[in-house]
Amino acid sequence: MLDRRNLLATSAAAAVAVSIPRQVFAADTSADTAGASKKLNALFDAFVSEQLDHAPEGATSLGIDTGPRAHQRSELSDRSLVEADRLKALVADQLKRLEAFNRASLSASDAVGYDVVMYGLKTQDAADRKYAYAGGNLQGPYVISQLTGSYQQLPDFLDSQHPIENKADADAYMARLDAFARVLDQETDFARHDAGLGVVPPDFIISRALTQMTGIRNTPAAQSVLVQSVVRRTKEKNIAGNYGADAEKIVSEKVYPALQQQIDFMTSLQPKAVHDAGVWRLPEGPSYYGDSLDQATTTTMKPADVHKLGLEVVAQLSAQADTIMKAQGLTRGSVGQRYREMYNDPKFRYPNTDEGKEKLIADLNTKVQAIRARLPEYFGVLPKANVVIVRVPKYTEAGAPGGYYQNPSLDGSRPGRYYINLRDTAEVPSWTLPTLTYHEAIPGHHLQGSIQQEANLPLIRKITGFNAYVEGWALYAEQLAVEIGMYKDDPWGHLGQLHDAIFRGVRLVVDSGMHAMKWSREQAIKYYTGAIGDPEASATTEVERYCVWPGQACSYMVGKVTFLRLRDKAKKALGPRFDLRDFHDAVLLSGAVPLTVLDNVVDEYIAAKRNGGGGARSSRH
Repeated sequence: MLDRRNLLATSAAAAVAVSIPRQVFAADTSADTAGASKKLNALFDAFVSEQLDHAPEGATSLGIDTGPRAHQRSELSDRSLVEADRLKALVADQLKRLEAFNRASLSASDAVGYDVVMYGLKTQDAADRKYAYAGGNLQGPYVISQLTGSYQQLPDFLDSQHPIENKADADAYMARLDAFARVLDQETDFARHDAGLGVVPPDFIISRALTQMTGIRNTPAAQSVLVQSVVRRTKEKNIAGNYGADAEKIVSEKVYPALQQQIDFMTSLQPKAVHDAGVWRLPEGPSYYGDSLDQATTTTMKPADVHKLGLEVVAQLSAQADTIMKAQGLTRGSVGQRYREMYNDPKFRYPNTDEGKEKLIADLNTKVQAIRARLPEYFGVLPKANVVIVRVPKYTEAGAPGGYYQNPSLDGSRPGRYYINLRDTAEVPSWTLPTLTYHEAIPGHHLQGSIQQEANLPLIRKITGFNAYVEGWALYAEQLAVEIGMYKDDPWGHLGQLHDAIFRGVRLVVDSGMHAMKWSREQAIKYYTGAIGDPEASATTEVERYCVWPGQACSYMVGKVTFLRLRDKAKKALGPRFDLRDFHDAVLLSGAVPLTVLDNVVDEYIAAKRNGGGGARSSRH
């Protein structure tokens, strides 16, 4: 977990594109080029180090809070307005240094890396200069919401990512717990500043956030995850100390009072809040949405183009679902109404009990193992890191999405985690689970992210992500599971795959509808439920997610369409020389890049194959 702006993913660390395998490009081994490459990599290493200096949680998440960074294991990020200005100045300075670098001296692969870093820095610097709220963050305008804010993020981070192996780790946990109140106060001040500029979340977002915040606040300190985590883990490691009592005192005397002040502040905003869902109502709102959409999709698609694509995707995939539904005897009503029938059918439900939820997770692990066995047929490079499936923490499940993924640590000490929201098993009938698992785990996020992290690359090439690439790959992976044959004897699961693909088309329509076309929350929910039949509770959670993360939900389908288009392009260009494993290795070993750069990666891969090269597979590790 990094700071709100996630700088390592959106600015300088975009340099992961330099990881494109050297043999994909024309070779240039001149001494001048080699020297320029060394200087560029040194500059990039400096950039990522400078960013990590501001992100102690990021260092822990990556497993590099050791050695010179050992002190960061006891620290939490500065979330103040002053720090936001420092980060803006850092981005501007890095941009200036990169602009001074002689791009013409670089090899083809390093020039791509230069261009991608420049893309990230220019995008962030422009936002920093244009928007006075959210610290220039294009990933969401609200510092505190049901999905943003330390109250929502830090408890899970401390419990699942902060390691406790010895007394020093436990003491570091306590230092971070003690700093939690300071972070909450800083974010309250930040949100107060933004409210003064007219940036107030919609009334329903405030209500959702307050429900979660008061739920945490009303939990007795001794029973909170903040206390229970350190008690459980020090006991498991036989670490002596009065950690439970000390943690309880910090939570009750520092964290909870700071959280109560944040609750009081959010409550004070309610009379000022409006019901309008979109960011169009904010200062520079239409521009903010356009820039957020550009950053999320790494394209120049306009809201109207996104909306049109969504309507086309929904229509096309709904026709495919209709055919399979009729073959299964579902013939009456719209596709959305028939999906609702499937949701309501008890034969697809796991018991809404702890035992039922444990059985659900066990079945998902079986799915992962089944597709893992098929991977060598489709990929030359495979991940070494394991992935585990866990529940979304109960204290955040009310506002959390249906599933999400957390990368493994770089040092291998922590596996990848696929989180699934099990607040109500009626929301996750069995036919929805295979495709969610392929998206979050294998061959989706876990495969892509682990390959990127495990490659023999500089740090900056391992840790970055562009949403359209990362989420586009995961959605492409859902389609790949169909092609692999995972639904050969499972038509209901195939309907689940189509449902989730239609869902990503619905996102394009709803996101652009609310933020550019002034759709209401209720209009968005009605369209959503009508198209795919989801229960209103889960549809509401999703729609409210798009309200606070404008543009993000559009990256999935835009990315998938791009991966499919480029695969078709390579097939046509190479004919019988096309090898799907080569193609996958080429795009995965490139690391996460903007979609425009991905076009170049595939073009160079095609050229290398035509010239008799082996493509990316010779870079297997």
